[in-house]
Amino acid sequence: MFADERDLFLALLFVAELLTSIRVLLRPHRQPATRIAWLVVIHMLPLVGMLTYLLFGEVYLGQRLSRQFRRAKKQLPAKAEWQLSLDLPDVYLPLFKLAYSISGFLPVGGNRASLPADSNAVIDQLVTDIAQAQQHVHIVFYIWLPDHNGSKMVEAIQDAALRGVQCRVLVDSLGSRSLIHSKHWQTMQAAGVKLAQALPIGKLPPFTGRIDVRNHRKIVVIDQQITYCGSQNCADPAFLPKAAFAPWVDMMLRFEGPIAQQNQYLFASDWMMHVREDLSALLKQPAPTSLDSTVWAQILGTGPTVRASAVSEMFTLLIHSARQQLFITTPYYVPDESMHNALCTAAYRGVEVKIIFPARNDSWIVSAASRSYYASLLQAGVQIYEYTGGLLHAKTLTFDGQISMIGSANLDRRSFDLNYENNMLIYSDIVTAQILARQQEYLAGSKPVTLKQVQAWRLPRRLWNNSIAILGPLL
Repeated sequence: MFADERDLFLALLFVAELLTSIRVLLRPHRQPATRIAWLVVIHMLPLVGMLTYLLFGEVYLGQRLSRQFRRAKKQLPAKAEWQLSLDLPDVYLPLFKLAYSISGFLPVGGNRASLPADSNAVIDQLVTDIAQAQQHVHIVFYIWLPDHNGSKMVEAIQDAALRGVQCRVLVDSLGSRSLIHSKHWQTMQAAGVKLAQALPIGKLPPFTGRIDVRNHRKIVVIDQQITYCGSQNCADPAFLPKAAFAPWVDMMLRFEGPIAQQNQYLFASDWMMHVREDLSALLKQPAPTSLDSTVWAQILGTGPTVRASAVSEMFTLLIHSARQQLFITTPYYVPDESMHNALCTAAYRGVEVKIIFPARNDSWIVSAASRSYYASLLQAGVQIYEYTGGLLHAKTLTFDGQISMIGSANLDRRSFDLNYENNMLIYSDIVTAQILARQQEYLAGSKPVTLKQVQAWRLPRRLWNNSIAILGPLL
């Protein structure tokens, strides 16, 4: 009888493995490496592998959020059609066309940008701008901590709401859980701030949605005239949940001008996905007046409801477009094959390519996977540096002194396929020079990594890094 029960169990396990494998093979928008990685996990560790796939293998928002997303999409006004009569160099038009195909936003000129000195200066400027708001303050943060900077922002939002400014705050339910469960959440609500949680975790995942699909965006829009874009969460640089890696070093740009309306649209799409409040009338208002500036900018909003691997497409084209110099900073590097090959190819064809990673990463898994790519990058001529002054969290790209990209997206599979991200593509020699100068400051606080050093790594370390990299498509 015992043998019969065992045989039945093994037969059921085989059928379950077979059906799960077929599902993996039939899922759309999957790269072969991702399919292979999941098949290996499922067949090496059948029960654990199948359960892991059910929880983390497919991007699924759940029926309720999917329904609300479709409703919000119908309510939002149509975006502009692409127009070729733009005052942009022809050589850069493909970049902005690709971004348009992803988000539907046109590049707009007449913006003014400034780069605060550091994370604390960003919060101080935000508090000043919120204090001067007349109509509305709209905020999205992945992480908002109830620490010193977080509390300053809470007070600023409360004061604005009490004097009649429409304040709406959307935070990720997982990343900002400490704020949500603190007294500040209730005091903001009592002051009249409209609050919402993005992607709440249901009680029955995966049926209520995949739990690690997160809203990783950092958006601030004030009076449809001022907006912010970058890597910074609403927190102290000390970042108490992971204080061992502090300070966290971020970059956040402040913009004035028509580009604010595009971030407004992105905020509204997120808000209406979670709150039954129609903000479409706000988006139909005239765009902010163009300023006396030649800064062109375009918002790139990505996520699981946008076409697969849009982030990877954008970064890969940016890398291929560089002709002389390419400078990247990112805390996490788990690329797909096309992006990694693009970086190597750029160095091979004579572009000066520099990348700065943090010397100490808050994710030991991602750190190992990232370092598995060092050898091939260095062999191609890419210059690799590791920042030693804290966790370099800034996600920046500049090339040829004119084009830059800044935002929330990392160069990893999570940003490519899972997270809701917001980036900004910029054409401006002035703004690019500001970002490049900050990148040079990071470089001064970094140590170069040489091919000789990487080749000297001991066998266990190389074996570990490369083994973790096999799971790169799943990270």
